[in-house]
Amino acid sequence: MSYATQELFDVPGPKARRRSNIAGFITVAIVVLIVAFIVYQLYRSGQLDARKWQTFTFPMVQQEILRTTMSTMNAFIVGALLALGLGVLLLLGRLSPVRWVTVAFSWVTETFRAIPLLILMMLLYYGLPVIGATFVTPFVAVVGGLMIYNGSVFAEIFRAGIQSLPSGQSEAGYAIGLTRGQVLRVILAPQAIRNMLPTIISQLVVALKDTALGFMVTYPELLYLAKFYGTQFQYGSPIIPAAIVMGSIYIALCLLMSFIAVRVEKWSSSDSKRTKEIPQYE
Repeated sequence: MSYATQELFDVPGPKARRRSNIAGFITVAIVVLIVAFIVYQLYRSGQLDARKWQTFTFPMVQQEILRTTMSTMNAFIVGALLALGLGVLLLLGRLSPVRWVTVAFSWVTETFRAIPLLILMMLLYYGLPVIGATFVTPFVAVVGGLMIYNGSVFAEIFRAGIQSLPSGQSEAGYAIGLTRGQVLRVILAPQAIRNMLPTIISQLVVALKDTALGFMVTYPELLYLAKFYGTQFQYGSPIIPAAIVMGSIYIALCLLMSFIAVRVEKWSSSDSKRTKEIPQYE
Protein backbone atom coordinates (compact mmCIF):
# COMPACT_ATOMS: atom_id res chain seq x y z
CA MET A 1 0.00 0.00 0.00
CA SER A 2 1.33 3.39 -0.88
CA TYR A 3 0.62 6.60 0.98
CA ALA A 4 0.34 10.04 -0.52
CA THR A 5 3.11 12.44 0.42
CA GLN A 6 1.99 14.75 3.20
CA GLU A 7 3.18 18.31 3.78
CA LEU A 8 4.67 18.68 7.26
CA PHE A 9 4.95 22.47 6.96
CA ASP A 10 2.80 25.36 5.84
CA VAL A 11 3.03 26.26 2.16
CA PRO A 12 4.63 29.75 2.01
CA GLY A 13 2.31 32.54 0.97
CA PRO A 14 3.07 35.50 -1.34
CA LYS A 15 4.86 37.53 1.38
CA ALA A 16 6.97 34.58 2.50
CA ARG A 17 7.95 33.78 -1.10
CA ARG A 18 8.85 37.45 -1.70
CA ARG A 19 11.03 37.53 1.44
CA SER A 20 12.65 34.26 0.40
CA ASN A 21 13.41 35.61 -3.08
CA ILE A 22 14.87 38.83 -1.63
CA ALA A 23 17.05 36.86 0.81
CA GLY A 24 18.23 34.61 -2.00
CA PHE A 25 19.04 37.60 -4.23
CA ILE A 26 21.00 39.31 -1.44
CA THR A 27 22.94 36.11 -0.70
CA VAL A 28 23.86 35.60 -4.37
CA ALA A 29 24.85 39.27 -4.68
CA ILE A 30 27.14 39.04 -1.62
CA VAL A 31 28.79 35.87 -2.95
CA VAL A 32 29.32 37.48 -6.39
CA LEU A 33 30.83 40.60 -4.77
CA ILE A 34 33.21 38.49 -2.65
CA VAL A 35 34.31 36.46 -5.69
CA ALA A 36 34.74 39.65 -7.76
CA PHE A 37 36.81 41.24 -4.97
CA ILE A 38 39.08 38.17 -4.78
CA VAL A 39 39.53 38.08 -8.58
CA TYR A 40 40.28 41.83 -8.62
CA GLN A 41 42.89 41.44 -5.87
CA LEU A 42 44.51 38.56 -7.73
CA TYR A 43 44.58 40.65 -10.93
CA ARG A 44 45.93 43.72 -9.12
CA SER A 45 48.72 41.71 -7.46
CA GLY A 46 49.72 40.13 -10.77
CA GLN A 47 48.69 36.57 -9.84
CA LEU A 48 46.68 36.25 -13.06
CA ASP A 49 49.59 37.23 -15.31
CA ALA A 50 50.41 34.67 -18.02
CA ARG A 51 53.97 34.37 -16.67
CA LYS A 52 52.66 33.09 -13.36
CA TRP A 53 50.70 30.30 -15.09
CA GLN A 54 53.39 29.44 -17.64
CA THR A 55 54.79 26.68 -15.43
CA PHE A 56 51.63 24.62 -15.77
CA THR A 57 51.71 24.66 -19.59
CA PHE A 58 54.84 22.49 -19.75
CA PRO A 59 54.13 18.80 -20.56
CA MET A 60 56.67 17.61 -17.98
CA VAL A 61 54.96 19.63 -15.25
CA GLN A 62 51.57 18.25 -16.27
CA GLN A 63 52.97 14.71 -16.17
CA GLU A 64 54.42 15.38 -12.71
CA ILE A 65 51.05 16.66 -11.50
CA LEU A 66 49.40 13.50 -12.86
CA ARG A 67 51.99 11.28 -11.14
CA THR A 68 51.53 13.16 -7.87
CA THR A 69 47.75 12.82 -8.14
CA MET A 70 48.18 9.07 -8.55
CA SER A 71 50.58 9.06 -5.59
CA THR A 72 47.95 10.85 -3.50
CA MET A 73 45.28 8.35 -4.58
CA ASN A 74 47.61 5.42 -3.80
CA ALA A 75 48.11 6.62 -0.23
CA PHE A 76 44.37 7.23 0.14
CA ILE A 77 43.27 3.85 -1.26
CA VAL A 78 45.77 1.79 0.75
CA GLY A 79 45.12 3.82 3.91
CA ALA A 80 41.33 3.57 3.48
CA LEU A 81 41.37 -0.21 2.96
CA LEU A 82 43.62 -0.77 5.99
CA ALA A 83 41.45 1.62 8.06
CA LEU A 84 38.31 -0.35 7.19
CA GLY A 85 40.06 -3.58 8.23
CA LEU A 86 41.29 -2.04 11.48
CA GLY A 87 37.80 -0.66 12.13
CA VAL A 88 36.30 -4.16 11.86
CA LEU A 89 39.00 -5.58 14.16
CA LEU A 90 38.40 -2.89 16.80
CA LEU A 91 34.64 -3.42 16.49
CA LEU A 92 34.96 -7.15 17.16
CA GLY A 93 37.07 -6.39 20.21
CA ARG A 94 34.55 -3.88 21.55
CA LEU A 95 31.66 -6.32 21.07
CA SER A 96 33.52 -9.20 22.72
CA PRO A 97 31.63 -11.02 25.53
CA VAL A 98 34.85 -10.96 27.59
CA ARG A 99 34.80 -7.87 29.75
CA TRP A 100 38.52 -7.12 29.87
CA VAL A 101 38.81 -7.45 26.06
CA THR A 102 35.98 -4.95 25.58
CA VAL A 103 37.60 -2.48 27.99
CA ALA A 104 41.04 -2.87 26.39
CA PHE A 105 39.75 -2.33 22.84
CA SER A 106 37.63 0.61 23.99
CA TRP A 107 40.73 2.31 25.42
CA VAL A 108 42.73 1.60 22.27
CA THR A 109 39.95 2.99 20.06
CA GLU A 110 39.50 6.14 22.12
CA THR A 111 43.27 6.70 22.30
CA PHE A 112 43.73 6.39 18.53
CA ARG A 113 40.76 8.67 17.91
CA ALA A 114 42.01 11.33 20.32
CA ILE A 115 45.46 11.72 18.73
CA PRO A 116 45.49 14.27 15.87
CA LEU A 117 46.29 12.69 12.52
CA LEU A 118 49.24 15.00 11.87
CA ILE A 119 50.86 13.97 15.17
CA LEU A 120 50.34 10.30 14.29
CA MET A 121 52.12 10.75 10.96
CA MET A 122 55.00 12.64 12.57
CA LEU A 123 55.33 10.03 15.34
CA LEU A 124 55.51 7.26 12.76
CA TYR A 125 57.97 9.07 10.47
CA TYR A 126 60.25 10.74 13.00
CA GLY A 127 59.67 8.61 16.10
CA LEU A 128 59.87 5.00 14.91
CA PRO A 129 63.34 5.30 13.27
CA VAL A 130 64.67 6.45 16.66
CA ILE A 131 63.80 3.04 18.15
CA GLY A 132 65.21 1.11 15.20
CA ALA A 133 62.27 0.94 12.78
CA THR A 134 64.24 2.16 9.77
CA PHE A 135 61.73 0.81 7.25
CA VAL A 136 59.38 3.78 7.80
CA THR A 137 59.16 5.79 4.59
CA PRO A 138 56.95 8.85 4.01
CA PHE A 139 54.40 6.56 2.30
CA VAL A 140 54.35 4.20 5.30
CA ALA A 141 53.92 7.15 7.69
CA VAL A 142 51.00 8.62 5.70
CA VAL A 143 49.25 5.27 5.23
CA GLY A 144 49.88 4.27 8.85
CA GLY A 145 48.46 7.55 10.15
CA LEU A 146 45.40 7.29 7.93
CA MET A 147 44.87 3.67 8.99
CA ILE A 148 45.16 4.28 12.74
CA TYR A 149 43.05 7.44 12.94
CA ASN A 150 40.34 6.53 10.44
CA GLY A 151 40.28 2.91 11.67
CA SER A 152 39.29 4.12 15.14
CA VAL A 153 36.62 6.38 13.62
CA PHE A 154 35.28 3.52 11.48
CA ALA A 155 35.13 1.31 14.59
CA GLU A 156 32.81 3.83 16.26
CA ILE A 157 30.70 4.12 13.08
CA PHE A 158 30.40 0.33 12.87
CA ARG A 159 29.54 0.03 16.58
CA ALA A 160 26.86 2.73 16.34
CA GLY A 161 25.38 1.05 13.25
CA ILE A 162 25.23 -2.38 14.92
CA GLN A 163 23.83 -1.11 18.23
CA SER A 164 21.21 1.07 16.50
CA LEU A 165 19.38 -2.05 15.30
CA PRO A 166 16.46 -3.28 17.44
CA SER A 167 17.51 -5.83 20.07
CA GLY A 168 14.79 -8.16 18.77
CA GLN A 169 16.93 -8.81 15.68
CA SER A 170 19.70 -10.51 17.66
CA GLU A 171 17.27 -12.12 20.12
CA ALA A 172 15.45 -13.79 17.21
CA GLY A 173 18.78 -15.15 15.97
CA TYR A 174 19.68 -16.58 19.37
CA ALA A 175 16.16 -18.10 19.62
CA ILE A 176 16.74 -20.20 16.49
CA GLY A 177 20.10 -21.43 17.76
CA LEU A 178 22.58 -19.11 16.03
CA THR A 179 25.85 -18.35 17.74
CA ARG A 180 27.00 -14.82 18.61
CA GLY A 181 29.24 -14.67 15.56
CA GLN A 182 26.51 -15.96 13.24
CA VAL A 183 24.03 -13.39 14.56
CA LEU A 184 26.55 -10.63 13.90
CA ARG A 185 27.55 -11.90 10.44
CA VAL A 186 24.19 -13.10 9.08
CA ILE A 187 21.60 -10.82 10.71
CA LEU A 188 23.11 -7.61 12.08
CA ALA A 189 25.99 -6.82 9.70
CA PRO A 190 23.97 -6.80 6.40
CA GLN A 191 21.38 -4.40 7.84
CA ALA A 192 23.91 -2.18 9.59
CA ILE A 193 26.20 -1.89 6.54
CA ARG A 194 23.30 -0.62 4.42
CA ASN A 195 22.53 2.08 6.99
CA MET A 196 26.19 3.00 7.49
CA LEU A 197 27.24 3.31 3.85
CA PRO A 198 26.66 7.08 3.50
CA THR A 199 28.55 7.76 6.76
CA ILE A 200 31.40 5.46 5.74
CA ILE A 201 31.79 7.18 2.38
CA SER A 202 31.67 10.61 4.05
CA GLN A 203 34.54 9.55 6.31
CA LEU A 204 36.43 8.32 3.25
CA VAL A 205 36.08 11.82 1.76
CA VAL A 206 37.64 13.20 4.96
CA ALA A 207 40.46 10.65 4.65
CA LEU A 208 41.11 11.74 1.07
CA LYS A 209 41.50 15.36 2.15
CA ASP A 210 43.71 14.30 5.06
CA THR A 211 46.32 12.97 2.62
CA ALA A 212 47.40 16.62 2.27
CA LEU A 213 48.97 16.27 5.75
CA GLY A 214 51.56 14.00 4.13
CA PHE A 215 53.27 17.24 3.12
CA MET A 216 54.61 17.48 6.69
CA VAL A 217 56.48 14.16 6.37
CA THR A 218 57.83 14.97 2.87
CA TYR A 219 55.40 12.64 1.09
CA PRO A 220 55.10 13.81 -2.54
CA GLU A 221 51.39 14.59 -2.62
CA LEU A 222 49.57 17.55 -4.19
CA LEU A 223 50.26 20.10 -1.44
CA TYR A 224 53.94 19.18 -1.51
CA LEU A 225 53.98 19.78 -5.27
CA ALA A 226 52.08 23.09 -4.87
CA LYS A 227 54.82 24.41 -2.57
CA PHE A 228 57.54 23.20 -4.94
CA TYR A 229 56.14 24.97 -8.01
CA GLY A 230 54.94 27.94 -5.99
CA THR A 231 58.53 28.76 -4.99
CA GLN A 232 60.01 28.73 -8.52
CA PHE A 233 61.55 32.23 -8.65
CA GLN A 234 62.25 32.10 -12.39
CA TYR A 235 58.47 32.04 -12.97
CA GLY A 236 57.66 34.71 -10.40
CA SER A 237 56.92 32.38 -7.43
CA PRO A 238 53.41 31.37 -8.60
CA ILE A 239 52.19 30.20 -5.18
CA ILE A 240 48.56 31.29 -5.79
CA PRO A 241 48.28 29.63 -9.25
CA ALA A 242 49.90 26.48 -7.83
CA ALA A 243 47.44 26.44 -4.91
CA ILE A 244 44.51 26.98 -7.31
CA VAL A 245 45.61 24.12 -9.59
CA MET A 246 46.25 21.62 -6.77
CA GLY A 247 43.18 22.75 -4.85
CA SER A 248 41.04 22.23 -7.96
CA ILE A 249 42.29 18.63 -8.20
CA TYR A 250 41.37 18.01 -4.54
CA ILE A 251 37.95 19.55 -5.12
CA ALA A 252 37.37 17.37 -8.19
CA LEU A 253 38.35 14.21 -6.28
CA CYS A 254 36.13 15.14 -3.31
CA LEU A 255 33.20 15.94 -5.61
CA LEU A 256 33.65 12.52 -7.21
CA MET A 257 33.55 10.87 -3.78
CA SER A 258 30.50 12.94 -2.80
CA PHE A 259 28.76 11.93 -6.03
CA ILE A 260 29.42 8.28 -5.18
CA ALA A 261 28.09 8.86 -1.64
CA VAL A 262 24.86 10.38 -2.99
CA ARG A 263 24.38 7.54 -5.48
CA VAL A 264 25.00 4.93 -2.78
CA GLU A 265 22.56 6.68 -0.43
CA LYS A 266 19.85 6.74 -3.12
CA TRP A 267 20.53 3.10 -3.98
CA SER A 268 20.35 2.14 -0.31
CA SER A 269 17.08 4.06 0.18
CA SER A 270 15.43 2.60 -2.92
CA ASP A 271 16.56 -0.93 -2.00
CA SER A 272 15.15 -0.50 1.50
CA LYS A 273 11.81 0.72 0.08
CA ARG A 274 11.62 -2.26 -2.27
CA THR A 275 12.19 -4.60 0.68
CA LYS A 276 9.37 -2.96 2.64
CA GLU A 277 6.99 -3.15 -0.33
CA ILE A 278 7.28 -6.95 -0.64
CA PRO A 279 3.71 -8.22 -0.08
CA GLN A 280 3.16 -10.44 2.95
CA TYR A 281 1.00 -13.55 2.64
CA GLU A 282 -0.56 -15.49 5.49
